[in-house]
Amino acid sequence: MDFEFSSEQEQVRESVRRFLADQAPIAYVRAMYDDDRGFTDEVWRGIVDLGVVGLLAPEDRGGAGRGMVDMAVVVEELGRAVHPGPFASSAIGAVSLVDALDGWDDHPLLGGLATGERIGTVALFEPGRRAHVDAPAVSATAVGEEWRVSGTKVHVPDARAADVLLVVGAVGEELAVFAVAAEDAQVTSTPTVDGSHQEGTVTLHGASARRLGVGDATDAVGSTLDRLHTAAVVDGVGAAARALELSVDYAKERRQFGAPIGSFQAVQHLCADMLRAVELARAAGYYACWAADGADPAERHRAATLALAFAADELAGVGSATIQVHGGIGFTWEHDAHLFYKRLLTLQRCGGGSVDQLGELASILLD
Repeated sequence: MDFEFSSEQEQVRESVRRFLADQAPIAYVRAMYDDDRGFTDEVWRGIVDLGVVGLLAPEDRGGAGRGMVDMAVVVEELGRAVHPGPFASSAIGAVSLVDALDGWDDHPLLGGLATGERIGTVALFEPGRRAHVDAPAVSATAVGEEWRVSGTKVHVPDARAADVLLVVGAVGEELAVFAVAAEDAQVTSTPTVDGSHQEGTVTLHGASARRLGVGDATDAVGSTLDRLHTAAVVDGVGAAARALELSVDYAKERRQFGAPIGSFQAVQHLCADMLRAVELARAAGYYACWAADGADPAERHRAATLALAFAADELAGVGSATIQVHGGIGFTWEHDAHLFYKRLLTLQRCGGGSVDQLGELASILLD
């Protein structure tokens, strides 16, 4: 098995990193913190032009037909830049779910998502259900050839940015996925600690919808959720790796008692622990990406669960250590350290955090 990145993957990494440095630097991230959509059309179009939005979509739908390992190269760079916007929600969540649904016919939705002309997001979670997506309270009723969907979804990523919401609901004993136009839903922004990750609450009162696919959508929803969790880990790896770089650079420059603080054992221990967490999370995240592409569904789910269970707390600890290394300056708005810490705090509660993921991992092992 070859664990090295291909020359093509390295070229993609370099192109994405260069674009983000030129067109979406930290100043852009700060400006988008207070923006309802969390991104500008110009930057989104630039990312689309890089050809990475359609990586997971089939070639006959305007995509590249690649896998999660290729996508992870992009996602890690987005994490390094604490880049805001709906990339993961649309290019990973929406594309994966639509593509995975059984009985899908020739419909322009997937093509629009693959080319970036449409922005989608997946509405999975409900109030009081933590990270569980089975047996949703959201229900749908057939009205002629259309469906009417009612219920509430919470923690919907990039809900204000999307023009199509993929809502997971119940039809009898089956899970089903419904495409709801954003204008047919009531979307309320949800305050978050991390302004680079926008969330919203989606309320549906008999909203007009189109059911996607046929039969039970449980497998499609499960594979999509695993991909989103895996992507969140890799995004966190990128943010944590950059936070570590900032910490090491600062420890070399900042002097106390006539010496760089990096010469103090306590600071060295912090940086060593940060490196350990980053590298272990990177290994777990990329293995989960490989499993999403090449393993059976059971191993795919186990790998994604294991990666998130570890990274949720460990990478948040990297963010906390970054603040400690920087001391008082790390708490200020003017310094960039807090941007990475907030990004990693978002990862800490992803999918219910380590508590829910360890519980799920225990159920897998006990079964």
